[in-house]
Amino acid sequence: MMIDKLFDNVAAKGHVCIGLDTDYSYLPAAMATRYPDVTDGLFEFNKAIIDETIDVAACYKVQIAYYESFGLKGLMAYQRTLSYLRKRGAIIIADIKRGDIAKTAEMYAKAHFTGDFEADFITLSPYMGLDSLSPYLPYLKDQGKGVFVLIRTSNEGAKDIEYLPTGNGRRVYHEVGEKLNTMGKEFLGSCGYSSIGGVMGCTHADEAAEIRSMLDTTFFLIPGYGAQGGKAEDIAKYLNKGNGGVVNSSRGILLAYRKQEHGEDDIAACARAEAIRMRDDILNAVHQCAH
Repeated sequence: MMIDKLFDNVAAKGHVCIGLDTDYSYLPAAMATRYPDVTDGLFEFNKAIIDETIDVAACYKVQIAYYESFGLKGLMAYQRTLSYLRKRGAIIIADIKRGDIAKTAEMYAKAHFTGDFEADFITLSPYMGLDSLSPYLPYLKDQGKGVFVLIRTSNEGAKDIEYLPTGNGRRVYHEVGEKLNTMGKEFLGSCGYSSIGGVMGCTHADEAAEIRSMLDTTFFLIPGYGAQGGKAEDIAKYLNKGNGGVVNSSRGILLAYRKQEHGEDDIAACARAEAIRMRDDILNAVHQCAH
């Protein structure tokens, strides 16, 4: 099961999930001149990052919107990136956030768990109901795939719906998380976590202990670190014995070269240095939390 492989990767490499949310404008001028074609430019940028970080990243999250925005050329870069990640033995999270039902959801599952766009995990929205998740479950059972379902996100607008009270001091995201945790018990890996994971923003650390206890078998994909205000010590509270989650960083790693003098000369080395800094920051916080 992919959830076991992800758990093992976290134990071996740390918690960093590198978000390949790549826009062509991220390419330094010399690289853009060398690769004027969008397909080649996006892929070669990603390839350079992957090659330098494969040993320090638990997984990679590829946000499809960045590639869709360039039409067919962008989707060709998306496919080439997924193929290369698979060739390098990396774990792939396709960030597609689908949330439809019935036959449409079946087609989304087929599109992103097989064929040209195959990934190991995909992101889903549960807000049309739990039947919107059902078409993906056979792939979890038969192929060991996984999903990360939106529970409580890190954006300001999360308060509009996810934080609405449902009574007894609970909120909508509590109900969603609890239902997913229960559903996930049927898909437990040997690591103790389910192939049905959850997207859990780290920007409200005061709730972390309660959430981790309640969602005891739910593995977290954690956004919000860095620019959105989430700190390493906040993230540590969402983990259990130092595992049970990966932490995404996209622009912070992809554009690390822009913070360094002459960084455009080696974008991959700058990305690697930032990934290692982030990894060590979180591991240090985990160690402090344990003591």
